[in-house]
Amino acid sequence: MKIRAENLAFQYKHGRPVFSDISFEAASPDIVCILGPNGTGKSTLLKCLVNQHNPTKGQVYYDDKPVHSYSARQLAARIAYIPQSHAPAFPFSVLDVVTMGRTAHFRYLGAPGKKDRMIALENLHFLGIDRLADKQYTEISGGERQLVMIAAALTQEPQILLLDEPTSHLDFGNQFRFLQIVKTLKHKGIGIIMTSHFPDHALEVADYTAVMNHGGLVHFGKPNAVVTESNMEKLYDIPVKMIEVSGNGRKSCIAGD
Repeated sequence: MKIRAENLAFQYKHGRPVFSDISFEAASPDIVCILGPNGTGKSTLLKCLVNQHNPTKGQVYYDDKPVHSYSARQLAARIAYIPQSHAPAFPFSVLDVVTMGRTAHFRYLGAPGKKDRMIALENLHFLGIDRLADKQYTEISGGERQLVMIAAALTQEPQILLLDEPTSHLDFGNQFRFLQIVKTLKHKGIGIIMTSHFPDHALEVADYTAVMNHGGLVHFGKPNAVVTESNMEKLYDIPVKMIEVSGNGRKSCIAGD
């Protein structure tokens, strides 16, 4: 599946413009990592991509069809979106929460069947959190909730997965495991657009890196060409050093002199 953003601009009513003239294109199974300081509109951009916000200007296309031409059900069968925060309202079990990701595949007024629950269990196992299946979602940690929401999104069987700061609640080990999961999803043919505050995430998994600063998109391209000392110093207004990890050719972005 292909996604195309064309000349997007967004401004809240009676507020300042958040961004303008954002254009880019990606297709499954591309991984796009969006970097940028706080307040540059990364989350707002994702909401425009999934039709939760209407851009002030421009258009979003999926397979060359405007996003607003899809019904919510049609979009949910193709695109999964996980916001930064998701406060639980009711004490559902983790398995129930993940199974809800199948809603777009239910018949009208239908209920989940055996196949739906099996797909949910498979995704819990894939993420290594099947031990949580019978626990109440309200009683697990923030990091565990983040993994549960990723499992629910995968249960939708999307072609493109949009993730807003997916590692923000994860510990060091689970951040590493998550990035390995992202690579596996790419091999399964799923495209991913994710926001991050960590340039190393782009270097580790992305096919393309987008850089947003106040006003819009300032860079879009291959990670090694975009995540440079000069670009990161201008973006975050701090000294930055790029170092090579001995033996495997990987680079890492280090703050400070």
